[in-house]
Amino acid sequence: MVGTGGSVANFSVWDYVVFAGTILGAAGIGLFQAIINRKKTSSAEFLLGGRQMSALPVAMSLTASFMSGITVIGTPAEAYWFGTAFWLFGFSYAIMSTITAEIFVPLFYRMGITSVYEYLELRFNRSIRIMGTSVYIVQTILYTGMVIYAPALALNQITGLDLWGVLVATGVVCIIYCTLGGLKAVIWTDVLQMVIMLAGFVAVIARGAVLRGGLTQVWKDAGEGGRLDAFDFDPNPLKRHTFWTIIVGGSVTWLSIYSINQSQVQRYISCKTLGHAKMSLYFNMVGLWVTVSLAMLSGLTMYSVYRNCDPLTNNDVDNRDQLLPYLVMEILSDYPGIPGLFVAAAYSGTLSTVSSSINALVAVTTEDLIFPLRKNLSEKHVSWLNMGLSVFFGGTCIGMAGVASLMGSVLQAALSIFGMIGGPLLGLYLLGMLFRTSNSIGGLVGTVVGLVLTLWVGIGSQIYAPTAEKTNPLPVSTVGCNSTTDQDYTTATPWTTAVTLTSRPDVRPALADSWYSLSYLYFALLGSLITVVSGLLVSVMTGGRKQEKLNPDLLVKRSDLICFNWCGKSQESNVTEKTGTDLHMEADNPAFIDCDMTSKHTEQATRL
Repeated sequence: MVGTGGSVANFSVWDYVVFAGTILGAAGIGLFQAIINRKKTSSAEFLLGGRQMSALPVAMSLTASFMSGITVIGTPAEAYWFGTAFWLFGFSYAIMSTITAEIFVPLFYRMGITSVYEYLELRFNRSIRIMGTSVYIVQTILYTGMVIYAPALALNQITGLDLWGVLVATGVVCIIYCTLGGLKAVIWTDVLQMVIMLAGFVAVIARGAVLRGGLTQVWKDAGEGGRLDAFDFDPNPLKRHTFWTIIVGGSVTWLSIYSINQSQVQRYISCKTLGHAKMSLYFNMVGLWVTVSLAMLSGLTMYSVYRNCDPLTNNDVDNRDQLLPYLVMEILSDYPGIPGLFVAAAYSGTLSTVSSSINALVAVTTEDLIFPLRKNLSEKHVSWLNMGLSVFFGGTCIGMAGVASLMGSVLQAALSIFGMIGGPLLGLYLLGMLFRTSNSIGGLVGTVVGLVLTLWVGIGSQIYAPTAEKTNPLPVSTVGCNSTTDQDYTTATPWTTAVTLTSRPDVRPALADSWYSLSYLYFALLGSLITVVSGLLVSVMTGGRKQEKLNPDLLVKRSDLICFNWCGKSQESNVTEKTGTDLHMEADNPAFIDCDMTSKHTEQATRL
């Protein structure tokens, strides 16, 4: 009987066929892109798709890159365990998309950069550029390792697929199509993988609704279990999820992911026009809404099925990230190939994220660390260098998977990483884009101070997990299980998968219930604010920067905003004057037209 605990069916032959077909399909896209673009071997073609991509595939790639296997595994578990408060991130996605499209995209796009960290050298100096690149590389390798490991572990213990065999296979497939096809292969593979992820959610929701007598019953069960109480207007910053932590903290967290993260910036600057680049963000916003909605509905469906027999408390699974795979194998095993589709959905998300990360790591390494030292490399050498780095970073991310296994619950751990590291970096960019007086000393000191504080609170919260009163896990029951343990209710903390209320350390420092209990969604906001404030203070104390020596193209302009374009108030930028290229909404990508633009900016920054 479904929802009463016990063992579940294993993979059938058709499940393996569907799963393997998806993996081979991803590799096939890389081979196809390599064949049709075999005569285009330039670095711009490999890293930016020739800067001729359209809005819709880029938008789907943007969505798939970070709404990955973590979303497939972690978000339904979030709804099951904590309710639908996570659904409020839909507002955060809208805020993030608007700010990124109207402020960050025009600035980066008109500069024609390949690496987003080129901006830091133009605005500050080379040392800050290297610092930003180094921090990003560490962040991305750790995050990607976690993305590879967490879904693999969950699916291994449910389906019996060999853990390290799948880890290595995932890395190898990504290496193949990243190495051969470049960014075009990554984007078009993401499109396929996005469709598969959504299909996996739909399959779970449809079958669960049939078993429970319709979506109305699923919704009713969720309401009776307290899962629909999404709005909590408590301003307490120590509570894990409230309206304010999600809207304010969540918006800044996602802004740090989409506005300055190389994996995302590299996609929208590959668009053929500024209009396509902006629209890719707005299409992506809709994609995020659809994805998170299907993920949350899958979680509510899972709660409806297991409302009287929690598999975690009943020891049917080892952690909450295995709940959805367990549900799939229990309710869909009678339909050969469908469980394989779900596993393919989870690994499609993993593949999309890993491939995006590898491609971005190659871009920043070549542009920020190698090209400034070796300027006379031929296109052939650059091509071999890019492919070699793809292999290197793919192997490194696989190696980091073991370390990432210590991070706990995949969904929160992923956002925490971006908050702790991405927040201070976002503050550094805001310091340069919005404040003329900020200088390189202020930027360096502000970023270091921001990183120290966010890493302090983030690592502290991992060691001393917040109490259940702050994380607010909802009750689950085992009264309907065929076999139950002595414990009927369980609660969870953000950094662990499932612990009882008495499992926390007996001795907790004074900061454990205050500083270390800060909501993980405020990590990015804290890092950004500290970086901007301390950076401005240090800049003023060290003399600031003379305004007449600062290139105005490095600052946010009123003409960047779409409202000013519509009102006819936009002005030609300095880049337009230099290149004679229209940089408004339907202009060609300036970097594609004028490949020397970046070097011109660099020479200008050197003179300053």
